[in-house]
Amino acid sequence: MANALSRVFLPADRTARPVSFDAARSIGWSLLPWFVPVACALLWVLGSRYGWISAQVLPPPALVFDTLGALAKSGELWMHLTASMTRVAVGFGGGVVLGVLLGGALGLSRTLESYVLPSFNAIVQVPVLGWLPFLMIVVGIGEPLKYLLIGHAALVPVTLSTLQGFRDTPKGLSEVASAYRYTRWQVIAHVTLPAAVPVIGTGIRLAFTKAWLTLVVVELVASSEGLGYLIVYGRQLFQLDLVLASVLIVGLIGYLADRVLNVLERRLRRGRTN
Repeated sequence: MANALSRVFLPADRTARPVSFDAARSIGWSLLPWFVPVACALLWVLGSRYGWISAQVLPPPALVFDTLGALAKSGELWMHLTASMTRVAVGFGGGVVLGVLLGGALGLSRTLESYVLPSFNAIVQVPVLGWLPFLMIVVGIGEPLKYLLIGHAALVPVTLSTLQGFRDTPKGLSEVASAYRYTRWQVIAHVTLPAAVPVIGTGIRLAFTKAWLTLVVVELVASSEGLGYLIVYGRQLFQLDLVLASVLIVGLIGYLADRVLNVLERRLRRGRTN
């Protein structure tokens, strides 16, 4: 009986090594994040095909992708995508630069931190949309409004992460710099800033997420072009296929950008440990 079972379940080539448990577990963990999206897509397809979901509530996938293809073919998609990417590039870039400068200044000066940080923490508690009515009066509803709100969304996490990174510089590195008689600027350039780069990278990744969400919200409220405007336009015309097509583009771009920033963050951390 045992020999028969061994012939059935054991490989013919006894020298061949089976897949290790660690490798199988690694593959399982890598596929696990795709379970929910694939399950939702499958339910969407089956619900549309068998009538479980009304087309007036959730258009079928074929119609959504046809709409997406028509937008791309007509060039309208690229026009709105260019507008959104330009806004997020300007606002996000400005917020990151100002956040690094402000966070670095706060991290290097306890006195400046005592004066500025309490007010900064109070101001950032106001949601981004809370500044919308005030900024609309000051700068109008043009592009500066969107740049300022997106920059504000990116500024906060970058400032706080830079402050933390500067303050968490290992004391051993500072002592070595003192032993070599580094000047203050040499300590900042060769010790403090390199040690803080991984933490700043995490803040930049979070900042992009907040900036991207703010971009869509701002375009929903005050814009005549952009991906957020496409969502509003489709809702006003009751074209849910256009709404879902725009939402898919927004989610895809946000996901890809987050993956790129995640890879960069890991490389920065790996470089720090090496």
